[in-house]
Parts: sequence; C-alpha cells; structure tokens
Amino acid sequence: MNAKDLEQRVQRLEDIDEIRSLKSRYFHCCDQKDPSGMRACFKDGTCYIDYGAVGKFDNADELARIFKEIGCHDHMVEMHHGMNPVIELLGQGRARGSWKLHYFLINTKDKTLTQLGGYYEDEYQRVHGVWKISRTRFVATSTLVMDINGPEAKVAFAGRPG
Repeated sequence: MNAKDLEQRVQRLEDIDEIRSLKSRYFHCCDQKDPSGMRACFKDGTCYIDYGAVGKFDNADELARIFKEIGCHDHMVEMHHGMNPVIELLGQGRARGSWKLHYFLINTKDKTLTQLGGYYEDEYQRVHGVWKISRTRFVATSTLVMDINGPEAKVAFAGRPG
C-alpha cells in the first residue's frame, strides 16, 4: 500500500467519524433544548427537511424556530437515541447516511408518554471543511402514546403512524 492510498483510507475514516459526531451532536442538542446548536448542524441556505407530522422545511432556521416553539419547554422531557448508522461517502464533499431512531418523550404537562421508532435518510455536505446536514427525512415506523394522567397508564395509540 502506498502513502496516497493510506492517506485516502484515513481521510475516509475521519470523514465517517465526523459525520457520526455531527448526528450525535444533533441528537444531543435536541435533548438539551439547544435550538442554536441544533441549527448549527445544518448547512446555511436552502436545505430539504422533511420531518413528517412536525413539518417540511426548506431551511434549518424555520426548523429551529418550530423546535424552540414546540419542543423547548421543561415539560417536554426527550431522549433521542440514534443508532445503526450506514454512511456512504459520495465524493466531492458529499455523503449520505441512514440512522435508526428510538425516541422517548415524557410530556409532564399533558401527562403522556410517547415512544417513537423510525429512521432518518440524510445527505451531508462538507462546507468550509466541516460536514453539515444538507437534506434529511424522518420516517416514523411505530408509535406508542400512553396517557399517564391517573393511577394506571392507558394506551392512547399504538401502531404504525398514518
């Protein structure tokens, strides 16, 4: 193996690790109620964001605004668990990836628990040497909502979102 091949292999590993760190930072910022940190995970300008029931956006500023409005409250106790990433480098500072998500929400105001499963389909772009999310779509595959307003939890919804 020559030095150039080794350099390319190391760069590939570093790029994949940076993308994993980017998505981990995104999940962490969501859980910590940090809209500016969450926003910083996306590229500036136009980017495609499709979060199903939450909405579709053509820029991350609008997503950050909705996140702050809906999710950044003490009564919204969230846990985003992203796992099983599959990341493919496409060349020229572009990549795509998929992530499984297990999401858990305790809403202490509405007295509900929500468990959501699904997956992200992401595209990434290197901008000024830093990887950013340029396109993302979340597809929910299972939902469990429980009413915890009483001595016994009751299932409000269980199944595949429609």
